Amino acid sequence: MSKVGFIGLGIMGRPMAKNMVKAGVELLVTDLNREAVADVVAAGAQAADYAQIGAECDVIFIIVPNGDIVKSVLFAENGVTSTIKTGGVVCDMSSVTPAESKECYKRLQEKGVGFVDAPVSGGEPGAVAGTLAIMAGGDEKDFEVLKPYFDILGSSALLIGKSGTGSVTKLANQVIVNNTIAVVSEAFVLAVKAGADPERVYQAIRGGLAGSAVLDAKIPMIVERNFKPGGPIRINHKDIKNVVNTAHAIDVPIPYTAQLYEILQSLKVHGHMEDDHGGIVQYFEALADVEVKKAD
Repeated sequence: MSKVGFIGLGIMGRPMAKNMVKAGVELLVTDLNREAVADVVAAGAQAADYAQIGAECDVIFIIVPNGDIVKSVLFAENGVTSTIKTGGVVCDMSSVTPAESKECYKRLQEKGVGFVDAPVSGGEPGAVAGTLAIMAGGDEKDFEVLKPYFDILGSSALLIGKSGTGSVTKLANQVIVNNTIAVVSEAFVLAVKAGADPERVYQAIRGGLAGSAVLDAKIPMIVERNFKPGGPIRINHKDIKNVVNTAHAIDVPIPYTAQLYEILQSLKVHGHMEDDHGGIVQYFEALADVEVKKAD
């Protein structure tokens, strides 16, 4: 494998980078959080800056909070493209809009560099375990270059189609996940307010048609009042905003998701942005003046 760059060592990026090092990848890393860099360097990576990563790495991964940061990392003065080599491949695993992915693809193509948008699903647990679902958009030849690394980071990686389709798929994923959390929250607030034990309700319905990965992941956390983020509301708020903006730009009405965005806005106002997205339940709890928690 070639020398690889990894930019972004947050909740997701740090364990992903460590998994690459553990698999024997020669990794150059950077992040604004110097403690995160030191931690991954201690695991066996090498600290570098954007220009050094561009000059030395044939494959570069990015996972940062939003599209503006992706473009800054790549195209700002002393960014990755100030030194990048023709023939390399950049893989953006951030959750951004399809338009932002297409812009990066076009600008890198002009430099003779491949670009794949490959956001992930699975949250921090999936990043730590190396079991992420990776949804990619771009050219097949570039996807094939990245596939050995995807096999380290995830349990599945699929090329959806041309540039931007990975980002579209992630937006669809976020619509389903976050709306499902909201509906599950509303249902369990109803059950608790009516006097039912939420754990027993969960056990009763999880094997039927109402069962889902979301139900299994979030209800055990909610009843324990554990909102330590695997996927913080802050990130999901940004993703749902991207959904709304992308849908409006192509004339797709999204009534449920528009309402969900306002729910997330309310949670933002009330200081819940760093809670896990299972914390969406707190919006519905406030409306009904009840908490979904273990029975006394």
